[in-house]
Amino acid sequence: MILTCPEPDPNPRPPRFKAPPGATDTHFHIFGPENRYPFVLDRRFTPPDASVESYLHLHRTLGLSRAVLVQPSSYGTDNRRQLDAAHEMNIPTRVIIVAPPAITDRELSDLYRAGARGVRFIPTQPGGLPLAQLEHYAERLGALGWHIQLMLTPAHLVELAPRLEKLRCDFVIDHMGDIQAAHGTEQRAFQALLRLLDIGRCWTKLSAGYHASQQSPPYPDVIPLAHTLVGARPDRLLWGTDWPHVNLPGPMPNSTEFFDLLLDWVPDDEVRRRILVDNPARLYGF
Repeated sequence: MILTCPEPDPNPRPPRFKAPPGATDTHFHIFGPENRYPFVLDRRFTPPDASVESYLHLHRTLGLSRAVLVQPSSYGTDNRRQLDAAHEMNIPTRVIIVAPPAITDRELSDLYRAGARGVRFIPTQPGGLPLAQLEHYAERLGALGWHIQLMLTPAHLVELAPRLEKLRCDFVIDHMGDIQAAHGTEQRAFQALLRLLDIGRCWTKLSAGYHASQQSPPYPDVIPLAHTLVGARPDRLLWGTDWPHVNLPGPMPNSTEFFDLLLDWVPDDEVRRRILVDNPARLYGF
């Protein structure tokens, strides 16, 4: 059975704090229309139409400056929707793609000029790039100054940590590794994430708190995880809306909730600015 995802709230409210100049949303997706950008048949969910115009309304409401589109599993290796969106947005934008193993260096160069800066592995969904190719991609991408992005389960994170430590390029762990807040900061997966962050090539995103939480927004059970990450490696943290929130359990909140979480997760203004501005500028080359 393929899950049909609800649409995000079309009316984001004003945020509780002002975004600093250069603030960047490093994780969101554009979807549709399906007749022009068809989804892969082997998928677990069908996202709603989520247009460039709708996203830019949220972007302006939050007072953001830059953006990073991320290829979702529902499009497989067909990156057209995110690349087209990057062209349509008319703001500084980067793209994370899913590149097939046979892609040539010339094609990668063309994608770089179109804004691509990383390749995503999504082993949590059908049809993703095979993890057996992880080191091969890292060798190629490291030479080009790109990075790898991974959507992992906590079990994946523990299993892959010894391999990730040896990768020859930077890598990003999506959504704090989807680590469950109820299991605390001493759980194996969270400790593995902390060790990876400490090697200096790993990044993670303070995003999709609903993946980690068993509570409603503002997800108070996630605060200890966030505070520990901020205390350990604030220079390796990013933030993203995960708009349009396709895997969100329960009722759809207002999208601004996910920006306002930073007041609780990163209470220091200067550290918050670093996570929103400096860190993405460094990783994505803004």
